[in-house]
Parts: sequence; C-alpha cells; structure tokens
Amino acid sequence: MGVTEDMADDLASDTIKYIDATGDEDIIADLVKVLGATSQTAEEAFLTSIRVRRANIKAKALLTQRVKAYKAKRDSAKPVEGDTSA
Repeated sequence: MGVTEDMADDLASDTIKYIDATGDEDIIADLVKVLGATSQTAEEAFLTSIRVRRANIKAKALLTQRVKAYKAKRDSAKPVEGDTSA
C-alpha cells in the first residue's frame, strides 16, 4: 500500500480498538470530519479501511461459528470410548 493507505489503515485499526473498548461509534464521524477538511484522499482511504476491517471481523466471526458448529456436530456423532451400548 501507499503512504496514504498505510496511515489510514493504522488509524482505522486504532479506531476499531477504541470503539471495541468504549462503544463510541461517533468517533468515526468525528475523524471523517477532520480528515475530510484536510484531505479527501485520506478520508476515503480511512473509510475504506474501516469497512474492510469490519467486514473481515464479521467474516471471521462467522467462520469461527461455523467451525465450532461443525466440530460439535462431528464430536456428537463419534462413539464414546468404552461405550458398549451400540
């Protein structure tokens, strides 16, 4: 990535950590105002990074959920060792 994208991504990462800790979603709008007032390019890169990171977080959560469900289903289908009831 270029300097603009790298800096925007770092800011997005820090922003998401802040939101996770505080629940303060308004910080995004505040940061967009600051960035947009000085650099539309930085504003767009930041918003893109926020969207991409949030999408990735949601996708990873879904994958984790599916893996857990698969393992639970697989493990419940295995016969228990020492079980002679079958």
